[in-house]
Amino acid sequence: MQTPPPGTDFLPPETFAGQVAVVTGGGTGLGLEISRGLAALGADVTILSRDPSHHTALLDEGRERGWAVHARSLDVRESKDVARVARELLADKERVDILVNNAAGNFVCPSERLSFNAWRAVLGIVLDGTFYCSREFGRSMIDGDGGQILNIVATYAWTGMPGVVHSASAKAGVLAMTKTLAAEWARHGIRVNAIAPGPFHSDGAAGNLWPDEEWAETLRAGIPLGRFGTAQEIAAQCLWQLSPHSSWMTGECLVVDGGGSLPKPWWSPGKRPKRPRSTEEGEGA
Repeated sequence: MQTPPPGTDFLPPETFAGQVAVVTGGGTGLGLEISRGLAALGADVTILSRDPSHHTALLDEGRERGWAVHARSLDVRESKDVARVARELLADKERVDILVNNAAGNFVCPSERLSFNAWRAVLGIVLDGTFYCSREFGRSMIDGDGGQILNIVATYAWTGMPGVVHSASAKAGVLAMTKTLAAEWARHGIRVNAIAPGPFHSDGAAGNLWPDEEWAETLRAGIPLGRFGTAQEIAAQCLWQLSPHSSWMTGECLVVDGGGSLPKPWWSPGKRPKRPRSTEEGEGA
């Protein structure tokens, strides 16, 4: 049995009633949970993803629950296809109020071994795709009554992380894009924000980023709260960012990572550091 969609326990049932939402990569993982939450709270939701098999879960649940959910196949790397799908959606729905740029690709690879095709694939999906979708749907928001865009990034967009130079570079670009579009489009009534999740449970992440328990434990050891997050926990924060409760927030990035991006301690909390019997004044400052 499906768990209740995120946000349905703390946001009013009709929070997104009458709004039209588009979620890229919205059929699996975090994208699916965001799509479920938006639909459960009244939005008319269309998910965009390359693989039609990824559409099934949301469409089936939507039929069961009476949600307004739809799906279209799209490779966000192809600007002409993005423009075509945007035109078709806008002709059908007349407007789009919410765009969630969630489509992504990632895997661990040492930078010196990363191929051109691998680099371009991740940059194309994450950075190019986010811009193409933001541009096309942003134009309709400019011509209409405004709207909002939410981009999914990662904390290594500003810290860096070994093994993911392609994703880190792409996410850093998306973070800069978020702030730039927020400043540029605020006058049109468009809010643009981002969220930076830490490691959370999903089939894609587990297979690509921590394929065995040893890797997983290494990652968990660096999270002060001692565990991975869940897609539902991250999606709930996404829905809050998209709700009227954050109406004076734009150009910001919300970090939800269990404290994983906090500075690592020089000593173990709860243990007294051992000091020499005598030290020169000011030493170690």
